[in-house]
Amino acid sequence: MSSKESSRRQFIKTSAALASVGAGISLPVSAQIPRPPGLPPLRPDEHYDYGIRSPYVTSKRIGTNGQRGSDPRDGRPRDYGFRTPHHELFGTITPSSLHFIINHAYDPPNINPAEHKLMIHGLVENPVMLSMDDLYRLPAVSKVHFIECSGNSNVTGKGFHPGWLRTQPEATVQDTHGLASCSEWTGVMMSTILEHVGVKKEATWFIAEGAETGHHAKSIPMWKATDDAMIAYAQNGEPIRPEQGYPLRLVAPGFEGVNNVKWLRRIKFTNQPQLAKRETSNYTSERSDGTFRWFEFENGTKSVISRPSGQMKLAGPGYHDITGIAYSGRGKIVRVEVSTNGGRNWQDAEIQGPVHSKAFTRFRLPWFWQGDETVLMSRSYDDKGDRQPSVAEINEELGLKLSHEWLEAGNPGTSHFNGIQPWRVKRNGEVENALFFNV
Repeated sequence: MSSKESSRRQFIKTSAALASVGAGISLPVSAQIPRPPGLPPLRPDEHYDYGIRSPYVTSKRIGTNGQRGSDPRDGRPRDYGFRTPHHELFGTITPSSLHFIINHAYDPPNINPAEHKLMIHGLVENPVMLSMDDLYRLPAVSKVHFIECSGNSNVTGKGFHPGWLRTQPEATVQDTHGLASCSEWTGVMMSTILEHVGVKKEATWFIAEGAETGHHAKSIPMWKATDDAMIAYAQNGEPIRPEQGYPLRLVAPGFEGVNNVKWLRRIKFTNQPQLAKRETSNYTSERSDGTFRWFEFENGTKSVISRPSGQMKLAGPGYHDITGIAYSGRGKIVRVEVSTNGGRNWQDAEIQGPVHSKAFTRFRLPWFWQGDETVLMSRSYDDKGDRQPSVAEINEELGLKLSHEWLEAGNPGTSHFNGIQPWRVKRNGEVENALFFNV
């Protein structure tokens, strides 16, 4: 019998024995969800016309720890991004209503789908203007993929907002990893569009542009169009919601979120990148020699324990279910390891299927907590041979000096951060962020 099977059998045996003697064990993690007092009765149409969640379920997206910036154009408040509450979710699909939001300070445009057109032009034989009905007539596919902002989990020096929060003990998993979500997307493969318009051989890039006020545009290499990029009009079985790009968005699986252009209105095929604002300034990575790297596309392999995680509290010593999500922008997750002693030893976690390429994968590990202070960590492996790196390995690869002292001194950090995330479990069961404090 393998050690994994033995551990599972012991977990089931012990749980059954405790239940038989009426040992009322609390749930392993208390999410501290407030219960609304004096719940009003609900009208029947609220249940049946579209459906609502129970008033006892209060999961919601949050901004940057409730802090907002100001739009320099009109002074109106704009959040840096609304994050997914991973600690309150199950499985691998993020509800559309809780999918993270980054809109670059613009409100979602009010687009009438009957009037919306997708222009496809540039280095093509047959430029077209496609209506929504035209797209619905093309062969459709449904694919499960995650989208992650390049700033998810980023770390920055003191005084820089919002990455500084993510290095602090009070950070939650929603603070550290909430700018990533996973959905089932339905639409038309870009490869189908290519056949329709006849792309010329000299085309090496395509530029996707949105219909919002700022007309966000992004240059993407041509190989992504022939690989797995898609034009999506549905998310999790219903039309894409306005904040997610209604009625159309580009989905570039595994690529950093900025490439997944919302409110898609134009695709232009070219022989060079456009060098737009958000691919030459905002979405670049600074190196230690003062240079910047442009056009970073694929997100590296990554994982995070979502329960227990920051600001939760274990009910007491005994068996607990460690669970989390893993994903890679390059392919499928094939292995996840968990350490319950700060990285000194690692155990293989159970990977729950189905496992999709470039999608969230759920992992679990039964754990008997003795009541001592310890640190929980996870690391993932994908089918391309990549392993989630430690902070030390990221520093070596990028020539950085990421540490608590370095960031405390106000030095810049990095985006595209996929380092191992540690959570410290204190003797009283409280859990806190231990990034750069895992000593």
